[in-house]
Amino acid sequence: MQVIRGLHNLRSEHRGCVATIGNFDGVHLGHQAVFRHLAEQAKALDLPTTVVTFEPQPMEYFAPEAAPARLTRLREKLDALYEAQIDRVVLLEFGPKLANMEADLFVQRLLIDGLDVRYLFVGDDFKFGKGREGDIDLLRAVGDKRGFDVENMNTFAMGEERVSSTLIRESLYRGDLKAASHYLGRPYRICGRVAHGDERGRTIGFPTANVDLHRKVSPLRGVFAVKVGGLGEEQLPGVANIGNRPTVKGDLRHLLEVHLFDFNRTIYGEHLVVEFCHKLRDERRFDNFEQLKHQIELDAVTARNYFHIPLL
Repeated sequence: MQVIRGLHNLRSEHRGCVATIGNFDGVHLGHQAVFRHLAEQAKALDLPTTVVTFEPQPMEYFAPEAAPARLTRLREKLDALYEAQIDRVVLLEFGPKLANMEADLFVQRLLIDGLDVRYLFVGDDFKFGKGREGDIDLLRAVGDKRGFDVENMNTFAMGEERVSSTLIRESLYRGDLKAASHYLGRPYRICGRVAHGDERGRTIGFPTANVDLHRKVSPLRGVFAVKVGGLGEEQLPGVANIGNRPTVKGDLRHLLEVHLFDFNRTIYGEHLVVEFCHKLRDERRFDNFEQLKHQIELDAVTARNYFHIPLL
């Protein structure tokens, strides 16, 4: 999969494709259905598939404090697009230049001059350009003149639920990992490198790997039984806390701390894939570290029981 960063990096070899545009946060089953449809069109026209997406996401630029928690950081999204067998990703930096670009100029520079799109698949509520003046009607009018088809995405539903990133976030906020996994088509995971922390966990017998979330807000909070990949061929069981550590001092950013069972190895800098299996409890503040240590011991026993791992 080729990743093209910015309009200025589009070349003549990128012209001629079928494309879709969106945030695609989570790359859930609804998104995957879009990509399958795109692949069918690509095969019929003998053209590559192209996904156009944004970094940061538009809401994170316009209203950073109100922007929803990300389901996937950029690396996770690109990995999921690769697994969906997308040929090319055009990654556009969403900043003042793009936010203030007129809708017709955006269409001209991206879809006509840059990609020479032959088929475009977008949501019927898709808005773009300065003041969100561009919409699917504008795209269809341009398509009629330039000879490419514009089709709107149908709602992807499971039962009576419309699958969306919002629905998955709500499931995760509730700690309903089963529902989130159902709509994602895979277990919910967070990836990141192990960074140095304050090593306070070692002082109470529970060393933790501190995983950089690469996002301001996490869609999950609490204590979970987890499986961790990236440290060998098999996933390793453990217990994880994700939140802002209210007992320690509280932290403005959300942190992911993972304790691996029966594991004693320095892993700073390793890239981990943390899969959330079962929520044990909400995060809460304790009056002192002795209370916190006691609760962590209980959490570890509960998580071991979940995985059927005996105490050593």
